[in-house]
Amino acid sequence: MSTYIHNFLLYKDLLKELVRRDVKTKYRRSVLGILWSVLNPLGMMIIMSIVFSHVFRANIENFPVYLMCGQLIFNFFNEASTIAMSAILGNAALIKKVYVPKYLFPVSKVCSCFVNLVTSFIALVIVIIATGTKLSWTVVLVVLPVLYVFLFSLGMGLLLSALVVTFRDLQHLYGVLITAWLYLTPIFYPIDMLPDWVKHIVHMNPIANIIEMFRDVVMYGIVPSGILQVKCLGACAIVMALGLWVFYKQQDTFILKV
Repeated sequence: MSTYIHNFLLYKDLLKELVRRDVKTKYRRSVLGILWSVLNPLGMMIIMSIVFSHVFRANIENFPVYLMCGQLIFNFFNEASTIAMSAILGNAALIKKVYVPKYLFPVSKVCSCFVNLVTSFIALVIVIIATGTKLSWTVVLVVLPVLYVFLFSLGMGLLLSALVVTFRDLQHLYGVLITAWLYLTPIFYPIDMLPDWVKHIVHMNPIANIIEMFRDVVMYGIVPSGILQVKCLGACAIVMALGLWVFYKQQDTFILKV
């Protein structure tokens, strides 16, 4: 373990450069630049509020904030896991030329997406102010669901980036999976409207649990329950362990397959 920590510290500056590169590349030649991290979720929230509020508003109090909380968490997971999946393949030329710890590539992708997530919180603040939402002291606990979604996305990123080197079709299959995942996550609808058998599936959805925790601390002033904490922490631990195990097991073969 000490060897891995020493190795990580040794290449931390490279990780920073990779994250900086990814952020700059995403907004290169864009007039508004990183401001799009605020405008995109804000625009989507306005559009989806108009479309879905008439359908669900009777059951959801403060629908714009409810929607924005779900959007921020799920969009980060979607972007981070999808981009991290192609991290090894996208850096094949560099991997073949010089030695670089290969885990830095998916980690840098998730970290660059995390920068966008932090910036996107400005959009949430704007919506909270515009809707007159009252905040409780529990808002300081927002660090918990944010940490959980970061760890879960990192674990998924490591897992997918290793698997896709061998199974290229995974890139297309994951698009279908993430769409199904979206609709099984209560982002723009209340979970109460679902049949009981679907509710059981949703309750096993790690992203749905993280979003529930996020809404509890931001909207409802509720301290996350111990059961919810265990669900989120357990999911993160399992996915991180699986992602690290598969990645380290496969990384020596990357150079032969990329």
